[in-house]
Amino acid sequence: MTTTLTTTAMPPARPFSVEECAALAQAGIIDAGEQADVLAGRRRFTVDEYLAMGEAGILYKEDRVELIDGVIIIMPPIGDSHEASTDWLTRLIVPPLIGLAIVRVQGSIRLNDRSAPQPDIAVLRERPLSAFGPYYPQDVYLVIEVADTSLSFDEGPKLARYAAAGIPEVWVANLRAREVTAYAEPSGSEYASVRTYRVGESISPRAFPDVVLAVADFMPPVGEESEEPL
Repeated sequence: MTTTLTTTAMPPARPFSVEECAALAQAGIIDAGEQADVLAGRRRFTVDEYLAMGEAGILYKEDRVELIDGVIIIMPPIGDSHEASTDWLTRLIVPPLIGLAIVRVQGSIRLNDRSAPQPDIAVLRERPLSAFGPYYPQDVYLVIEVADTSLSFDEGPKLARYAAAGIPEVWVANLRAREVTAYAEPSGSEYASVRTYRVGESISPRAFPDVVLAVADFMPPVGEESEEPL
């Protein structure tokens, strides 16, 4: 399966108001002369600038945004089935990994200086609490994305960027099809190994083959009322 870097299926960029642009300049995040470029959507941001927006109160924890290729994109609201699947994945995967890895839920990974996506679940190398700080691709065992209406983004542009950064394994849980596709062996912006697991089958992280999860255990049933955006 090809997962080339593309802008297809990218969510919209977050717009900035005139007042927010002035606040960016006042906080020293941009130069005063760059405000027009920010308003026009031409200015790209670094991860440090993106984080500084939160510290300056321009972005909030409640904002559903991610930084991809220097663009702050708006992510769809999380629906009930998305939350339920993420909850159960967390409940299932954490106990067997205690003492082996850190499980981060909807936290960021710094792929490079201009991309810091927030996967639903990331399995990360353990390190002392005193060594807090960003997690980079070399710290990642597995990324899990739970998807419904965001599927084209998760399996397209976002997956390609995980591959380009060298993330060794990515699972995309397709809630509508009730299946999980596992991607491994990154090469360029593609994954050489692609396998789909369906309800009735089990899946294990490559780094931890003894951790076995039944797909059915974290797939909410699909019904007429499961149309909420994710």
